[in-house]
Amino acid sequence: MLLDAAREAAAEAVGCRADELAFTSSGTRAVHSGVSGVLAGRRRVGRHLIVSAVEHSSVLHAADAHEAGGGSVTQVAVDRAGAVSVRGYAEALRPDTALACLQSANHEVGTEQPVAEVAGVCREAGVPLLVDAAQSLGWGPVEGDWSVLTGSAHKWGGPSGVGLLVVRKGVRFAAQGPVDERESGRAPGFENIPAIVAAAASLRAVRAEAAQEAVRLRELTERIRAQVPGLVPDVEVVGDPVRRLPGIVTFSCLYVDGETLLHELDRAGFSVSSGSSCTSSTLTPSHVLRAMGVLSEGNVRVSLPFGTAAEDVERFLEVLPGTVAGVREKLGAPVAETVVRDDVLVVDSLGKLCPVPVIELAKVIGEVPVGGLVRVLADDEAARLDIPAWCEMRGQEYVGEEPAEEGTAYVVRRLA
Repeated sequence: MLLDAAREAAAEAVGCRADELAFTSSGTRAVHSGVSGVLAGRRRVGRHLIVSAVEHSSVLHAADAHEAGGGSVTQVAVDRAGAVSVRGYAEALRPDTALACLQSANHEVGTEQPVAEVAGVCREAGVPLLVDAAQSLGWGPVEGDWSVLTGSAHKWGGPSGVGLLVVRKGVRFAAQGPVDERESGRAPGFENIPAIVAAAASLRAVRAEAAQEAVRLRELTERIRAQVPGLVPDVEVVGDPVRRLPGIVTFSCLYVDGETLLHELDRAGFSVSSGSSCTSSTLTPSHVLRAMGVLSEGNVRVSLPFGTAAEDVERFLEVLPGTVAGVREKLGAPVAETVVRDDVLVVDSLGKLCPVPVIELAKVIGEVPVGGLVRVLADDEAARLDIPAWCEMRGQEYVGEEPAEEGTAYVVRRLA
């Protein structure tokens, strides 16, 4: 009875039938089961899968597994705000497309995706659309004629270890791996009844306050978006300024190491994030920021949970400028070794980790005449992302990469 009541409550919040919703052990498990189940159910159609370049790692890992098994995958690019285009999905559809995936909103920058429009295009082509709604489900149901939906309770403040998998009636689905009679054969093993009941109760609770809290948190995040560029030099606020979730704001600071900045902010009493929200343990550059073409080093993601006080935001804005300045001073880049070869200034940053190559580029760009070139030698993979992003932020021209005896040469033309 408790399980049935929780399913009814969750289905009402999602906007689906109760018999279409299954509880899983996590949001990641829901994604993997949803992707593999639809691909298997539609294998006679083909083995082509479409994903966006900024999906959660669980979706991308499922895509990698599909490709390793002989399937084909198309990644749809995003713009600098992190949003896909409906046209991009329409052009990616093929006669052998078995499934398309699109997040409802991005986990790292908060950009909301045009799910309803993409779902319409997919429906016309007869292709089911799987929506990863983990980040947005606490704020409201996902609009559009989607076919499969996944969610994770901890994202809306519920307990960890509970996920949702919704498969609409009529979608061909074949669960993979050993199954049993539980959860429509889609999530084997005994259900965690206490956690499921708590997940459904917490979803109903946050939904009851979502509309009012969204207005308040949008005002706070907008305050951060508007003030940070004026308080901290050389900062870019990323993500769509309008179509975004209420409680997420992300910005990137030039000449700053993200992990160092996080530690300093933590000492000041603020828990923020950097890098990729779904692969944070690897400390690798964010695949989301890379796809957007924005600065990856010095990235700060601020998440404001329900109930965040305005006073906390004000104190964060007071602390941030001095903290960034202190980190920049501590990181003070070593003096770059520069030479002139064929009228091109060469900066040797081999063996130095980002943001040092960018710092050294910034120090010498003024030494070349307008129209002149700077060739930065670097072997840190992050330089491939950060040097073009620096050029975009500073109004310089990124010419491209050139082969080098060691590392890679990144060529920049001074425009101003």
